[in-house]
Amino acid sequence: MYRRDFIKNFTYLFSSFCLNHLFNKSVFANEALKILTLNIAKVTKTWDEMSIEADVPISFYEKRGSATDLIEIFSKGNGIDLYDAVSDNGGNQEDVLSKKKLIETIDVTKIKNWQNIITEYKKNGSFSSSIRNEEGDIVGIPYSSNTDSLAYNKTKIGEDINTWGALFDSQFKGYASIQNSLGPTLTITAIYLKQTNKQDIKNPSNMTKNEIKGVCEFLINMKKRGQFKKIWENYNDGVKLLANGEVLVCSCWEPIAISAQTKGMDIKYGVMKEGHLAWNNVWMFTKGGKKRGQEKNFYKLMNLYLSPWFGFRLLDEYGFTPQMKGMKKYINELKNINVIKKQILTKRLLDKQKRMSIKGNSWQNLYPKEILTYKDWWQKFLAA
Repeated sequence: MYRRDFIKNFTYLFSSFCLNHLFNKSVFANEALKILTLNIAKVTKTWDEMSIEADVPISFYEKRGSATDLIEIFSKGNGIDLYDAVSDNGGNQEDVLSKKKLIETIDVTKIKNWQNIITEYKKNGSFSSSIRNEEGDIVGIPYSSNTDSLAYNKTKIGEDINTWGALFDSQFKGYASIQNSLGPTLTITAIYLKQTNKQDIKNPSNMTKNEIKGVCEFLINMKKRGQFKKIWENYNDGVKLLANGEVLVCSCWEPIAISAQTKGMDIKYGVMKEGHLAWNNVWMFTKGGKKRGQEKNFYKLMNLYLSPWFGFRLLDEYGFTPQMKGMKKYINELKNINVIKKQILTKRLLDKQKRMSIKGNSWQNLYPKEILTYKDWWQKFLAA
């Protein structure tokens, strides 16, 4: 083959390769964005409606299992091949997945609504580390957050409650309930014991062995004296206990209190003077998603999650905290909701601001240093 023919043929082959590569990237981009998440990540009746609103084709896969299970899907399983985007279980998963190089650094300049994100997520903000890896790169886009608190039955109690002490008060013996989950329950108990100087605890979200022992012994004593009517297992369980008056005080998620309130009782979600368990949920973009050319679809979907349209529905449907500024103004300017609903949602926002300002708040941590001790003592509590 003469050199001239070789150059001509090589140019043809190379051009064909480039065209095929571009074509394949285009095909990938038109494929549905495969997301692994919970149904609570949508604020519409169906995922098709979310897809239309974002102008992104979506294939939804429901996430099940623990935080450890999720990490193993990607680190030991074929999660990278199956999913383009994944939401976390809260508390440090973005650090673990980023360290294992399973998720991408996110370019927030490609998300128009990023400019409206609440200031806590800005660099050096109080939530800053929850969306960044250890190198400081943004690897998560927050779509919901909250400060878990105490729900109480004002109809029967007759007054407002502002302390976790009510959960452990003898006057509510047999009418209190806590969650069957070691992370939230041990943390809020530790917050109460720390802030009331009943136990010396440095960090309620990352306790030492002796601190864990002290918190669990306190809960075991409470359980043995009959303080807790029931340790609630799931969403419906929590709603039922509050709605039918079986319990008067209950540590729970805000949606449980909101749902119970619709059943006729005046169920309030309080502002605890000792502090609350703070958390958020974030979206992450997988290495496989980028390889399949799904960047455009991912960023369009993230733009929806940071829009007032989503924030309003999140607040209304679940009571969780919108992640963007200007929600009060947005609610007031809505023309298709009545004045009473506007007042309810505005009050909900105000209460969130009050909870977030409490100094005793602790951030959710799925990977405390002494996790095995946590698990061991939690089993002792359940068996007591």
